[in-house]
Amino acid sequence: MPRPPLSLTHIVLLAIAAEGLLTLMDAIIKALSARYPVLQIAFLRFGFGLIGAAIYTAWNRPGWPTREATLYNSLRALLIVVIATTFFFALARLPLADAIALSFISPVLTAVFGVLLLRERLDWRIAVALAGGFAGMLLIVGGGLGSGGMSREVLIGAAAVLVSAVGYALNIVMLRHRATRDPLSQIVLFQNLGPAVILAIPAMWVWLPPSLSDYALFALLGTLGVTAHTMLAHAFARVEAARLAPVGYVTLVWGILFGFLFFADVPGLATLAGAALIVVATIVSQRR
Repeated sequence: MPRPPLSLTHIVLLAIAAEGLLTLMDAIIKALSARYPVLQIAFLRFGFGLIGAAIYTAWNRPGWPTREATLYNSLRALLIVVIATTFFFALARLPLADAIALSFISPVLTAVFGVLLLRERLDWRIAVALAGGFAGMLLIVGGGLGSGGMSREVLIGAAAVLVSAVGYALNIVMLRHRATRDPLSQIVLFQNLGPAVILAIPAMWVWLPPSLSDYALFALLGTLGVTAHTMLAHAFARVEAARLAPVGYVTLVWGILFGFLFFADVPGLATLAGAALIVVATIVSQRR
């Protein structure tokens, strides 16, 4: 008996859970960035992720990719390297919640790219949700980063986040495009294999021998990444990128939680108010 299709609520919850796993991964990366170079962290994240992706692909047996799928997903792999390295670089210089808040330009860009490149529909609820989420982001940045002063390190970190956010928006639209055409296991395999190969030699130049416990953390990073991106691929294969884009704003709630648990970062009133605005905007976007 075939399973009933997932409802919009279930798909949104799947995307929210995936964003939570990715934020947990970012928190672990921020902790590791004090001990290891960014290129090494990125390589090990995708290297261990490749193990899980290979197992997932072998289990599903999707067959050989087409030439078009190989080319398209190879380009995504290059983009993912830029996204990961710039964001990991920023995590070493900014508080977790601030880095995530700055990255919230990406849901707006995702919706815009979805309309321009995929000819998706942008209804008024999604537009209102994006505007509300963006306003929440500005509230957080104005009350958080502004109070800490704009040092050179903060400005460099902020610029790195913005580069990562633009790349992430393009990546999500490309994911949406391929998730309706290629087997999901192939997509997950490419987005771990490609970055691992690209980063292998640069990582060797800056390599620092990890401890056994840190190897376990890197293995956890790979597992979290593969699991979360598989969940996102399932979600974007079923729902338009513009409709799911505002869900990314809920990442801030995860960022506040993990920032407090891992680094004792206590959010200020501006952060809490911005987070509330973001959550309300996300709920509005999902109402029929």
